[in-house]
Amino acid sequence: MPMRLLFSLLLVCIWHMGMAQNKEAVNLVPNPGFEDFSGPPLGWFYKGSDFTSLMKFWDSPTLASPDAYGQNIRIPKHWQSKGFHLQKAHSGSSMVGLTMFGCENGKPHCREYVQIRLNEELVVGQNYYVEFYVSKLQGSMACNNFGVALSVNQTDEEIVETMDIMPLFNDVSVVQNKPLEWVKIRGGFQADSAYNFIVVGNFFDDIKTEFDADGALLPYAYYYFDDFLIKKIPPILPVPKEKEDLRDQVLKPGKVIQLKNIYFDFDKWDLHPRSFIELNKLLGILKEHPNMKIEIHGHTDSIGSENYNLYLSRKRARSVIAFLTNQGIDPSRLTYEAFGYSKPVESNRSNAGRAKNRRVEFKILNVD
Repeated sequence: MPMRLLFSLLLVCIWHMGMAQNKEAVNLVPNPGFEDFSGPPLGWFYKGSDFTSLMKFWDSPTLASPDAYGQNIRIPKHWQSKGFHLQKAHSGSSMVGLTMFGCENGKPHCREYVQIRLNEELVVGQNYYVEFYVSKLQGSMACNNFGVALSVNQTDEEIVETMDIMPLFNDVSVVQNKPLEWVKIRGGFQADSAYNFIVVGNFFDDIKTEFDADGALLPYAYYYFDDFLIKKIPPILPVPKEKEDLRDQVLKPGKVIQLKNIYFDFDKWDLHPRSFIELNKLLGILKEHPNMKIEIHGHTDSIGSENYNLYLSRKRARSVIAFLTNQGIDPSRLTYEAFGYSKPVESNRSNAGRAKNRRVEFKILNVD
């Protein structure tokens, strides 16, 4: 038995023992069942960016396009004739579909992946349990290598085939399920870095992937995915404190402070759940200083027109204010200003620079 698989099974045993003592462990995957959409779905996709625009918090890390199902998504008749419309979600009404095998057979987009930012940064040395459900498309080939790779930064590759990442968790069993049946994939891993993102799919070439073509009508392997779960396995390690924690800031009128780890999907203003960690710190400060007033500043990168970026930065600033008022902060203590891309802190010529320019700050108007 491969050492990685043995370690994964050992973590599953530890998980069951630990969860008996900690039944309230939190799922670190937002929108785990793909039920939340950023906009009304119209049809299927032929570019990874189409999937990214539709699915809330999830994205395609490559140019290949995962398929979204449910919520009135229309599946083209050409694909319905191959049975793509028959599968029902494991729970709820939505799921995604990925091509997992078939590069050697000439399948376009022969590797498809989905990526998501976790609700919190992983703790180095912490053991984690991972679980999700898969179901093979009727008539497709079967394969193995259901992997979960982790990364510190968001992955964005202009490829349509296999990603060059080694998964931290990988299931080596060939999944040959009955028609419409869902199979649970589960295991574990230990975080060896402070990861922020997971990427799901097959990270091995066809020659390194086991497959079963018995009864297959299609020259590739295609699977539906649903209900992702990643939780900590006790004992729970302490979360390291940030070097420049918001709660350690000296508060004085006129000071502008950047809110770290405030995340929005590209071209959207819905707050990613990861943002609540920092916003709850700000909430605590405002409650400790009941007369404190602040001005929320919204900033964007330079992609798009000036007017649109002013609009986008305004919506993002107002999203932060909505969070605070929903938590009981008097709206009279909160104002906002939108700057669009007029005040960059880094060059907009690189992805890293643009990411730093997409930020939210607050200005202290008065403390007491």
